[in-house]
Amino acid sequence: MILYGISTCDTCKKALKALTNAGREVTFRDIRANPLGEAEIATIVGEFGSRAVNTQSTTYRAFGDFLRASEPEAQIAAQPAVMKRPVIQDGDRWYLGWDAATEAALTT
Repeated sequence: MILYGISTCDTCKKALKALTNAGREVTFRDIRANPLGEAEIATIVGEFGSRAVNTQSTTYRAFGDFLRASEPEAQIAAQPAVMKRPVIQDGDRWYLGWDAATEAALTT
């Protein structure tokens, strides 16, 4: 299992803690320290579409008009912190965000 996120993100920390407490083996990938490649971004956007971008974030709100009009792949490549977090890959299943349903699916 791979958890894509940012080390300072409270939601990522919460998800990582819950997963490890449930006995899951998790690899944490800090996308700010170790940016995603084009293929990885394409896979995530292919899975979630525009939902992969957190349009409520301060990072997104700071985008200029050109970047806001760009495709999600370009937005995430330009500023990894704009990706909605966490993105969790569990084998061939993907999860976006951390809510009760995701927690139940991955920890029980």
